[in-house]
Amino acid sequence: MIAKSTIESVFESSRVEEVIGDFVQLKKSGSNYKGLSPFTEERTPSFMVSPAKQIWKDFSSGKGGTVVTFLMEHEHFTYPEAIKYLAKKYNIEVEETQKTSEQKLEDSERESMYLITEYAKDYFQNNLMKSEEGKSIGLSYFKEREFSEDVIEKFKLGYSFNKSNNFSEEALKKGYKLNFLEKTGLTIVKDDKNIDRFKGRVMFPILSMSGRVLGFGGRILKSSKNIAKYINSPESIIYYKSKVLYGIFQAKQTIVKEDNCFLVEGYTDVIKLHQKGIKNVVASSGTALTENQIRLVSRLTKNITVLFDGDSAGSRATLRGIDIILEQDMNVRICNLPEGEDPDSFANSKQTEELEIFFKENSKDFIKYKASVLVDEAENDPVKKAAVVRNMVESISKITDQIKKEIYIKECSSIMGISEQVLYSTLAQIQKKSFKKDVKQSKQNFDSFSIVKSENSNRETNILYELEKKIIEILLLYGNNIENFEDEIEKEDENGRLILSPIIRRVKVFEKIYMDLHEDEMEFSNDNFRRIYYKIIECYNENKEISNDKILNTLPKELEIEITNILMNDEKYMLHDWERNSIFPKAKNTSISQLVIETILNLRCFLIDKKLNEFKDKTSDNIDNKLVLEDVVNYSSLKTRLSKKLNRVI
Repeated sequence: MIAKSTIESVFESSRVEEVIGDFVQLKKSGSNYKGLSPFTEERTPSFMVSPAKQIWKDFSSGKGGTVVTFLMEHEHFTYPEAIKYLAKKYNIEVEETQKTSEQKLEDSERESMYLITEYAKDYFQNNLMKSEEGKSIGLSYFKEREFSEDVIEKFKLGYSFNKSNNFSEEALKKGYKLNFLEKTGLTIVKDDKNIDRFKGRVMFPILSMSGRVLGFGGRILKSSKNIAKYINSPESIIYYKSKVLYGIFQAKQTIVKEDNCFLVEGYTDVIKLHQKGIKNVVASSGTALTENQIRLVSRLTKNITVLFDGDSAGSRATLRGIDIILEQDMNVRICNLPEGEDPDSFANSKQTEELEIFFKENSKDFIKYKASVLVDEAENDPVKKAAVVRNMVESISKITDQIKKEIYIKECSSIMGISEQVLYSTLAQIQKKSFKKDVKQSKQNFDSFSIVKSENSNRETNILYELEKKIIEILLLYGNNIENFEDEIEKEDENGRLILSPIIRRVKVFEKIYMDLHEDEMEFSNDNFRRIYYKIIECYNENKEISNDKILNTLPKELEIEITNILMNDEKYMLHDWERNSIFPKAKNTSISQLVIETILNLRCFLIDKKLNEFKDKTSDNIDNKLVLEDVVNYSSLKTRLSKKLNRVI
């Protein structure tokens, strides 16, 4: 268990915009930050971060909460993992009690595998830097590749001994379970023998965006036709090749800063470019490019520059990769290296400034790249040339931005010598075909969707829910504010009659709401709101103020999300940039006292109406009760007086 003092220090030190900024590209929007949702596919921002409230809200997926919740949702951390991650980021010492054997057994399968991959990374690193075999074989190989010690350390490179089960036996001695060693793929169990998968290889740990070890790549150092040069960890519940990019952890900050990501093929390409100062580079690790990998980059930038080896241009896989990037609404450029060069070898022969200039001058727009590759293939064959043109238009059809489409159509027309009208006609045919396919796929869901839509449109708004929600919102946002409230007190006039006279009281918003609810003996009907309200009272009694941080940190997840929804409800309107259209929404805090009074009065009127309807049911049941009629008159009179305060006409 992590000590309470450590948890409090973590929450006090952590900045939600800093932590989330490591994973999502955020842009300033007033006092908040906005960005694309990291949980759904979208092209317009619906993700909002509030530094003032230290919470975040994703309006597309409905997720939200504190900085810890984000790490739990995005990185699948457990609560303790998230706290430890933040403690490490902010240099906070973690105090915790030693886990018992029972607690260790309760660790999840995922966590057990992460522990093993972390141990393996350290083990392989130690082999490389401290053992004779590691230094003479593994380290000498990296030095031959001209890798510096700094970059070896930064990418956590290592070496696996050339023995059948050295790692497996050491891990078992340390107490790691064989079934988890097998599930991570580090150990192969065969005929009651434990064999190291990566024996005799230099090791490349594959890290998540947050720095967790997901798996490994291993390169054999001996030449053999029967043994694969590179092998990767098999897929598992922590490692999905299609969702991983090598180097993303080391590159993420530079990608955001440069607003561009270089995409290469191999581990050594990433490392050598990084060493040369081109740090915004990642690799697909030899796998075909996937949508998930592109979405990973899109969290950080909308711009990708693909670096191709001098002898790999024109491959069909390459061209398909470009279309996948375009489908994710990304901007893509392609840079072919000189013939016979790959990013690793090319970086070796250049200085940082030379690399930057080369990439800038030789990066082609995707349409020019496709033309240069496919036209050569078509030569003077009209049929092949027609296929080339159609291929280029198909790529353009993947783009969602209409302006970009038009620009690329004009460029394609200029390059290929085909009229824009013909290209637009071809584009329309492709889009029509795609549309029909989409309609066919969604047709089976149409009827059920229509029913749900109809039900939603006919469903009455739950007034009581909204009023109770508004009270919680006011307490969380303005509970500590001191405001002027107009109350009424009874006093005698000149003739000795009792009249209601207005009086101004200056009190905290919390005290005003608490006293009004207490006076009317009003209880929250919604269970979540009732629990949150009692937590607010508890917090106020302990601290003499309402602290959203302390409230959020002690609530179960479902209530934390409820509070986040309330606090960030109005922030979603900032996503639309009203001010750019000369629309300036009125700030909510311009008249807090009026907001409080109106909300309480509306709640009172609603409850009175409810009570009057109950009395109406009693009289309809032929209950002859003068007391009931008197109550009706009294409540009606009270409602009239309250409605006058709300400037209503009954």
